[in-house]
Order: sequence, then structure tokens, then C-alpha cells
Amino acid sequence: MNLLVSKAHDILKTIFGFTSFRSGQETVIRHILDGHHTLAVMPTGGGKSLCYQVPGLVLDGTAIIISPLISLMKDQVDSLQANGVPATFINSTLSQTEQKDILEKIRHSTYKFVYVAPERFESFEFIQTINSIQLSFIAFDEAHCISQWGHDFRPSYRSIIENIKRLGTACPLVALTATATDRVIYDIQSLLNIRPEYVTNTGFHRDNLHFRVERGVKKSEFIKQYVSARSQDSGIIYAPTRKLTDQVYSWLMSNGFRAARYHAGMSEEERSTAQNLFLQDDVTIMVATNAFGMGINKSNVRYIIHYGIPMNIESYYQEAGRAGRDGEDSECILLFAANDVQLQKFLIEQSSLEVLKKEQEYEKLHAMVQYGYTNQCLQRYILDYFSDPNQLKRCGTCSNCLKSGELEDVTKEAQMVLSCVKRMGERFGVSMTAKVLKGSSSQKIREFGFEKLSTYGLLSHYREADIGTFIQQLIADGYLDVENGKYPTIKLSNRALPVLKGEEKVWHHARVQEVKKNENYNEDLFAYLRGLRKKLADQSGIPPYIVFSDATLKDFCRMMPLTKEQMLQVKGVGERKWEEYGEYFINGIQAFIDQYGSDES
Repeated sequence: MNLLVSKAHDILKTIFGFTSFRSGQETVIRHILDGHHTLAVMPTGGGKSLCYQVPGLVLDGTAIIISPLISLMKDQVDSLQANGVPATFINSTLSQTEQKDILEKIRHSTYKFVYVAPERFESFEFIQTINSIQLSFIAFDEAHCISQWGHDFRPSYRSIIENIKRLGTACPLVALTATATDRVIYDIQSLLNIRPEYVTNTGFHRDNLHFRVERGVKKSEFIKQYVSARSQDSGIIYAPTRKLTDQVYSWLMSNGFRAARYHAGMSEEERSTAQNLFLQDDVTIMVATNAFGMGINKSNVRYIIHYGIPMNIESYYQEAGRAGRDGEDSECILLFAANDVQLQKFLIEQSSLEVLKKEQEYEKLHAMVQYGYTNQCLQRYILDYFSDPNQLKRCGTCSNCLKSGELEDVTKEAQMVLSCVKRMGERFGVSMTAKVLKGSSSQKIREFGFEKLSTYGLLSHYREADIGTFIQQLIADGYLDVENGKYPTIKLSNRALPVLKGEEKVWHHARVQEVKKNENYNEDLFAYLRGLRKKLADQSGIPPYIVFSDATLKDFCRMMPLTKEQMLQVKGVGERKWEEYGEYFINGIQAFIDQYGSDES
């Protein structure tokens, strides 16, 4: 182990309180320490920040971190400062006087990390300032924003590259992202001149996230029951529109839940207040559009509920990935209804995107819709979408993996559907096919003469909506292909012929069982320590999870540390955190033991 890597391990322990790196972290850090342009693709909560924070503390000079959102910058800077690391940000929330003061401190190498918005590279004064100091590297956080193929493309991100090339000093460029398809990864590599051997892709699988799709439920009732059973847990409910966000928020408040809301129709002050209430654990539920969440490092979010489908898998996985950043078990639930799809189609159609880009968005939406219908493992479906090399076949914890009971043979019904699609000329969509199979007498059916088909009315004993769902499941399982567009049509796939010939059977599950969690810590002590953490956080004006994560508090409950040496063995406790908070928690644990005993569970 060379000297720089050895120093990286020391910093990991003393500053951040971890004894070993997670998968992929050390590889990325070695690339940066060796001066290479580097790309890290890791899931949300996979530890991307440490990939640049550790080498930033090892190397001489200042690291510039390009970040897309003000909230992300503040969160990262708060966390670094809590660990005793000199860091700052420059953005529009600062006055001109404050910005000039920070620029002057940068010139004197006061900070190890400076977070900036992409637009900052258009400032001559900023460029002049960083040209005058030693830079350790420049990092692009949320690097998928660079790529025109990314789900959150920002032209301002892309324009930085030319300005970086004009800098007088060359330094490594570091790109980090949690959601990137093969096309996006290749685009980032090309733009930043990153060689393939310096790309680290740890995959997208997170075994602490339990995915679940609920189709056809009454959404308000589901949410009421779900959040009532988790009144102490933090969660985010994502709604597709501002109007729905306001409705869900008002309904929760009228039913006595502690909630906040966040969307672009609110003032900046209202959004900031809502965000702080959530980060400080003053409310447990955030109801929001997709305007909320990027860069929010709140580690103890225990559940994410999507009130309707997002526009694509990239957005869904990024938003769902905001649960369980501390590694603790968390749930990601999609409340799926077929009519939600029409809203997303409307949003695509009303956008200012070019025709080709709209077609790409329809294709992505189709993949998201099939997630709602698929019978395969939900984690595996997502991994396949991102071409993830992970060999996982079944996660064992998603709602599809947990379906119980005997498999039902639905081959006969599948043959009816496939035969109907063929007889209709493979020129129509799910809705029209379902109407034919139901035996609808609508005018359109008669116009096309479909009432004369041999497959007309073969499934008349089913509801039309259920037939549509069954067709969607056949699409999701690969028996039917879709020609994407505003009005997608279905046709037979290569898998259909063996089913029609009777050479392959089609099986579906029926019932779903609940995920059962096994928590082996003292829950009363955990609640007590959470209260202590909240008090200390409020005194310091920082979010509670910056003091210690839920994962660290649970380890306190398991290990009952009563000395400095014991506490430093707990993940997430470094020297700085010990100095700042250690004795408070030791005293708290001792007081709890004195009152209740150490073996109460």
C-alpha cells in the first residue's frame, strides 16, 4: 500500500469513522490519487461523496465540486464542517460581499472543498481566483446532468467543459453519478476524456431497499394505513403534479399527520422552510414533486412512496434511492394506476422537446409502465434496464419475489390474447385489444369489423380493465412487443410462437405477503437516543442525521459503548464526532441502563 492510499485509510477512520471502504470506493480513490480523469457510477447511498472527499483531504490544494442544487451544496458543506473539514459554497443565496469574502479566502487556500453551481464557471472573477491556487481536482457531482441522453440534462453543465479547458492549470476531472445507462456513461467519458480503465461501475443493486408495486389500491387509504403504522419514521411521498402534492399534503394534515410539502409553485422561502422542517425531523413526511430531493443527504428516510408513475426508470430509481442511505432496511413503493400513464404522456406531448427526443421519452415511459406490470423481480428489472452486470436473479425482498401460493397456469388466456393481437393485424394498442377480447359493442369495434373475429368476446367473463392489465403483464414478460410513440401498438414477440404452439406455458402468481423485518436492537433505547440527537442537533442548528445516522444509533443500542475506545469502534464515529458528541451519548446510554437495565429488549 503506497503512502497516499495509507493516508486515505487513516482519514476514513479518523475523520469519517469507518474502518473499511465500500465496494468500488478505494478503486475510485486510487485513480484520483494517481491523477487520472475518473468516473464513478454508484447507486444512491453507495458512498459517492467519500470517493472525492477522502482524496480531497489526502491531496494538496483545493477541490472544486460542481453541484446542480443549492440544497445539495449546503448539505454536503454542513456534513464536512461537522467533521472538522474546512469547506464552503458559492451560490446565489450569498450576497456579493459574502461571495467576495469567500473568494479572498479561496485565494489564501482556506478551504479544502469549494462547492459551486455550474454557472459559476461563467464568472471571470471565479476563473481568475481558481487559476491562482493549486487545485487538487474538479468534480462533477450528479454527472449525468452533463449528458444530453441523461434524464436530467443541464446545458449549463455541458458548457463548463470549455471553460475548464481554458484554465491555466490542468488537474484531474472526477465525475460521479447514481443513474446512468450505457449511453450516458459513454457520453460522460467522451466529454471528459475519461479512459475506460478509469471507469468504476459498482452496479445499481442496493440490498437494503425493498421494492413494491401496489396496483389498483385506493391510494389515500393505503397511505393512511401505511404512515399510521410508521409514525416515527421519515418518508417522502412523490406526487406527479403540484395540484396532487397540495391535495395529498392537505389530506395528511387534516388527518393529524406531521407533514410538509415542496414544489416549484411555492416561494423559495416556503420551500426552504419545508425542507428544514423535514431535515430537522420536525415533520416526518415530505409530500413533493420531483423538484425535491436531489442532493438531500438525509440518511434516515425509511420509505419512499410514489403516488403515480414517474416519467422514466432513471427518475424513479434516483428518487426511490433516497431511502435508506444509512444502509438500514427501507421500502420503495409505487402506487400504480393505468390512468396515471395518460398524465405522463400529456406532459411529454406538451413539452418543447424535439420530435426525436419525444420519441425517446415515450420509450422510457414505456419501460416505466412495464415496471408496474412485470412479474419478474423488481430489482432485477431495474438492473436489466441499466445493463447492470450484477448476477442477481431474484432479490428475495420485493413484492414480486414475495408472492406466495401456487403458480397459476394462464397459458390458455395468454394464447387467446396473442391470437387476438395477430388477428387484429398487430396494428392496435392494449385498450382496443382488451375491448375485442371483452366483446365490446363500441362503434370503433364495428368500424373495423372486429366483432367478426374468432377471438371476439373470448374473455367476456373478465372485466375489461383486468384484461388490459393481463395484456400489460404479457408485454412486461416479453410475450408482446410495443411500437412506442404517442399511441403505442402491440405485436407478437419471438416468445409468443412457442406459447401459441403449446410448447411453453405461462404462469402467474396471485397473493403477496408482507416483508418481515428482524430488528435486533433495543427500540426503547433507540427512541431515547433519537431524542438526545434531536436536542443536540437543534442546539447546533444542523439536521439530526449529521450528528449521527440511524445506523450508528442502532449500533449504539446493540453495543452499548460506555468508553471512548468502545465508541470509536462504532461505524460513523470518528475523532471529531467523539470530541463533539461522544460523552453526551455515553452519558445517555449509562442513564438509560441505570433506569431500565442493559438487557431490556
